[in-house]
Amino acid sequence: MSTLQPKRQSPAFYALLVALIVMSVGPIMLMFTTSLRLNVDIMSDSSSLFFMPTIRNYETALCDFLWYEAAHIDYCDKTFGRALINSLIVATVSTFLTLTIGCMAAYALVRFRFMGRDTVSMTTLLMRMVPPAVLLVPVFGIWSFQFGIDGTLAGLVLAYVALNLPFVIWILQSFISQVPIQLEEAARMDGAGPFQVFFLVVLPLIKPGLAAASIFTFRIAWNEFLIGNALADRDSRTVPVTIVNSITEFNLDWGVVMATGMLLAVPPILFTFVASRQIITGMTAGAVKG
Repeated sequence: MSTLQPKRQSPAFYALLVALIVMSVGPIMLMFTTSLRLNVDIMSDSSSLFFMPTIRNYETALCDFLWYEAAHIDYCDKTFGRALINSLIVATVSTFLTLTIGCMAAYALVRFRFMGRDTVSMTTLLMRMVPPAVLLVPVFGIWSFQFGIDGTLAGLVLAYVALNLPFVIWILQSFISQVPIQLEEAARMDGAGPFQVFFLVVLPLIKPGLAAASIFTFRIAWNEFLIGNALADRDSRTVPVTIVNSITEFNLDWGVVMATGMLLAVPPILFTFVASRQIITGMTAGAVKG
């Protein structure tokens, strides 16, 4: 009896795989190594791969969070620390509001029958296809002259909720439609109300969808620049806006810029790692051991 032998890949496949890995990881490693150098070493013509690493750039960026006084810091610029807090507030609150509103809207579109339901469902997807740059001018005008909430964290949160809500509704519709309607009917027969059915029956079954939607929403709100640059002022700027505004023609400290870039990547990675565990848990919840 012959056994099937696994097909061996050609060397070109592994060469392409290595090239893709280098192209993906290379810029991150370059940013990380640059953040561990002094600015004089970065701008030096004799710069090489061998250098004495230092955390001075991270101390400069996080000077208002340090529990000790760094000897090389004469003046603590709290711009990045303030922007980091703003980004955490805006991304977390907008993600929570988007998921809350999106879950209820998706459930209504899947379970309820009303006129124009299919039109509303398709419109939510079409709205997500509109580039944010197209909406920049009207959003700035409405936020500035109609609502007067430009330059506030509430204005940024509202803008990001409106930006991410169509996609969240669209992706959660597919998860809710897979929940058997018999489970909801059984809960109603046991005396559960509409909100109890929604929160105690439906939501636990769509945890993978909630996790996927939260990862998408958090990353968009955390990394968004155009709308944040237009609506935020000096006290409400987020990290991407602060990093770009710190790049000027004169007095450019590449070490601090790279350090802030590395710090910018940490919260989305941690949030994705925590949320992805819910996806894996939901996928393996129905597994049966043999």
